[in-house]
Amino acid sequence: MSSTAPLMLSVSGCRGIVGESLTPEVAARFAGCFGGWLRARAQSPGRSSAARSAPSVVLARDGRVGGEMIHAAATAGLLAAGCNVIDLGIAMTPTVGVMVDEKAAAGGMVLTASHNPQQWNGLKCIVRVPGTLDADACAPAASMAQEIINQFKQGSPALVGWQELGSISRDQGAQPHAAKVMSALESIGASWDEIRQHQFSVVLDSVNASGIEGGRRILDNLSCLVRHEGGAPTGLFPHTPEPTRENLAEFCAIVRESGAAVGFAQDPDADRLAIIDERGSYIGEEYTLVLAAMALLEADQRRAPADKRGPGKPRVIAVNLSTSRMIDDVAARYGATVVRTAVGEANVVEAMKSAAASGQAHVVMGGEGNGGVIWPSVTYIRDSLSAMALTLLLLSRAAKPLSEIVKSIPTYAIEKRKVDLARREDAQPAVEAVARAYATHRVDRQDGVRVDYTSGPLAGKAWLHVRASNTEPIMRLIAEAPSPDQAKGVLDDAARVIAQAS
Repeated sequence: MSSTAPLMLSVSGCRGIVGESLTPEVAARFAGCFGGWLRARAQSPGRSSAARSAPSVVLARDGRVGGEMIHAAATAGLLAAGCNVIDLGIAMTPTVGVMVDEKAAAGGMVLTASHNPQQWNGLKCIVRVPGTLDADACAPAASMAQEIINQFKQGSPALVGWQELGSISRDQGAQPHAAKVMSALESIGASWDEIRQHQFSVVLDSVNASGIEGGRRILDNLSCLVRHEGGAPTGLFPHTPEPTRENLAEFCAIVRESGAAVGFAQDPDADRLAIIDERGSYIGEEYTLVLAAMALLEADQRRAPADKRGPGKPRVIAVNLSTSRMIDDVAARYGATVVRTAVGEANVVEAMKSAAASGQAHVVMGGEGNGGVIWPSVTYIRDSLSAMALTLLLLSRAAKPLSEIVKSIPTYAIEKRKVDLARREDAQPAVEAVARAYATHRVDRQDGVRVDYTSGPLAGKAWLHVRASNTEPIMRLIAEAPSPDQAKGVLDDAARVIAQAS
């Protein structure tokens, strides 16, 4: 990744290279714009007098080295905009979501560049939209995110006078977050003891970042025997932090040699989880969502006879366009439906909340194939703690090794490629070329272009997705097919189409 990468502004917030595109001034200004946007929203007509007081913002960072500077700048920006800061220090992104609900705060901000390399950092916004659902905090909808970005692009935020400056208080969030996950397990009829009695041996990799305390707490709560890799709060990643097969080769060997039942690998802000089976084989992030869905749908199926609900409401799982079709196969096995959205947690959450608010569907869960599980009973934010707990529940009830559970899931191969871009907009000609070339298949234009093959030998078995990244200056090409060679062939065909159009 280029060291001259520009500042990335998207539905995922603000992200850049520290000291280059992301400076103290940029961080303070972006945080101030978010704080000003929250303050204006709180003081809009129709709000109660309590809601119109100085908004509270839960703030945390992912622990990476250099984060202290961004933390100080963001704190200054929020205070200057008249927000009261509830500082969690180092904490997971989903923990901030839980604490925004716990504290009835107006929003939250996480200082993280997620899986990006060490030199990157960013500011991720969380908003609270009070309603009647299990949780309110979530990533801002695309329209909200654009309002914040527009305010940032227009220049300095609206600052308050000295009498209205915000205040700082400090709190901790790991315990309430873990407690929320344990409570959610009970809500689906899962006794803690049915997991605890197995005393699963688990290897956890927290990459020396924000998932250290929360990850250890949930595993201890479930009586797991834990070997903790990357459990030192140094903020220095022991390997490239994105939890991919290439980056976890050494971790896989540790899981195999330790004789553990499962290995869990978090990313720096701990909203994503990759899973390793008992043989030390990298299952991958795509399976994280599928295994969690199996646990929840199986639990739902168990409860149905007991509470005599009958058919009940249709069960829905929301995922993005780049998520493996394995989730469709598993959902169909349990009579559930999959809804697909543009890539981005905010888009998945918007679909989940819309379906739940309609009262016409039971939203079981949502997420993305990057290892992000959204369990609405805990938080409307991707959460590695929820993913760990649900995987352990599935293991306890299946009474078979993880590798055997995985064998029961139809297998596909996903291949991914990246193309560097000077600007996000530079992906558009490629997107249009692919849409034209594959017009005889099913084409979805929600986010770039996704093509589902409807004819030929790959009909109903393969798809292609071409889009500009929300978080990096690249174009992503993703294909899925029954075999790696077939998936690579799909990408080769797409590459030829793009080359001919350029």
